[in-house]
Amino acid sequence: MQGFRAGTRHDSSSCDTWQQGFTCRPKISQFWGQYSPYFRVPSDIPLGVPDQCQVTFVQALSRHGARDPTASKSHLYKETIENLQAHATSYSREYAFIKDFKYALGSDQLSVFGQNQMVNSGLQFYHRYQDLARQGTPFIRAASKARVVQSAQNWTQGFHNGRLADIPSADDDYPYSIVVINEGAGQNNTLDHGLCTAFEDLYLGEGPQQQWENIFVPSITGRLNQNLPGANLTDLDTISIMDLCPFITVANPTGQISPFCALFTEEEWSSYNYFQSLGKYYGYGWGNPLGATQGVGFTNELIARLTATPVNDHTSTNHTLDDSRDTFPVGGKTVLYADFTHDNDLTGIFSAMGLYNETRPLSNDTFQDINETKGYSAAWTVPFASRAYFEKMICAGQEEEYVRVVVNDRVLPLTTCGGDELGRCSLSAFVDGLSFARSGGNWDQCFI
Repeated sequence: MQGFRAGTRHDSSSCDTWQQGFTCRPKISQFWGQYSPYFRVPSDIPLGVPDQCQVTFVQALSRHGARDPTASKSHLYKETIENLQAHATSYSREYAFIKDFKYALGSDQLSVFGQNQMVNSGLQFYHRYQDLARQGTPFIRAASKARVVQSAQNWTQGFHNGRLADIPSADDDYPYSIVVINEGAGQNNTLDHGLCTAFEDLYLGEGPQQQWENIFVPSITGRLNQNLPGANLTDLDTISIMDLCPFITVANPTGQISPFCALFTEEEWSSYNYFQSLGKYYGYGWGNPLGATQGVGFTNELIARLTATPVNDHTSTNHTLDDSRDTFPVGGKTVLYADFTHDNDLTGIFSAMGLYNETRPLSNDTFQDINETKGYSAAWTVPFASRAYFEKMICAGQEEEYVRVVVNDRVLPLTTCGGDELGRCSLSAFVDGLSFARSGGNWDQCFI
């Protein structure tokens, strides 16, 4: 597949870099939930490969890059702005830009900024795992939505750029092959949650979000209406206007912060991040009885790749693909993998693996500051261009291989398998700790 050419030019004024991710206004841009652009999450465990250890295998799992809003949300935002402009009788100083603001966002498509994010992500991956990356290209899969496939293509461009800069004479077969897995209804796909029909009818995020909205939004709505007399904004309008901050930001090719962002305080953005995190937690993760089950299929594929054994799964795996070494290689020379999907699917996968079991469960009526509690945050886990790395390594003096998990540059403590102070579990302990997935989760409840 032909890769996009976005990202070959790196603007020094860009808010996004391959080394650091998004760096502009971190006290607000890191509190936009799943709409935050990828940034380096603080890690209590050193990010570097432990001394006397060598990485021998990496599975990357990534969300697509920044996009326009979904079609329904884009329509809602446009209507909100038009209604506001039609009824507001005046605009206070900091709100004056709204008077002539023209809503021009599309729907669902990767933005230029999002394309560049993914080029940067591929380049970062190459540099982080350079010793392995010099030896061969990753095996790549993507869910079939256009923004996901394009993200995979952009990522390969960044990876390839890194290789050419490192080895100018490299004889690569570029563009790299990508296995695209159908996201259509009824399709077995570990990178899409659509197969479990009971889960599709069990979205539970709206209730907790509404309860928290009732607590933190009314005072903001009151302030907006004071500054925009005649607009008569509702709490739903307020959330839409807050959403415009990240979406207008990532619609800018260099990610320059939107003026909508300045309409809200840092404390209000922290509450907004919690609002978005509740939606993911109760919609697709640990707060939904079938949330973790949606990640079982991919988890069992990861086990197969880590252990160089056939996939043992009866949930969402596509056995036509997984039973073929051409479309699901394990062992041998293939030691780098990269899969691309959506934030909701990442949330289910992380849940199936128990990666955040050490964090305090989110409450739908009590705010928790992520920076103080180390609690679950959508901005920390599934921002635009989120990336998780599952590393396998050999270490001097140890007979068994180790596994380590890095999510957005934060090394996770891996409490479910007794991770050590460096975030490592032995391979056997890591696999044993995935008993929920190995047993099929609650897949038997999917079609009741």
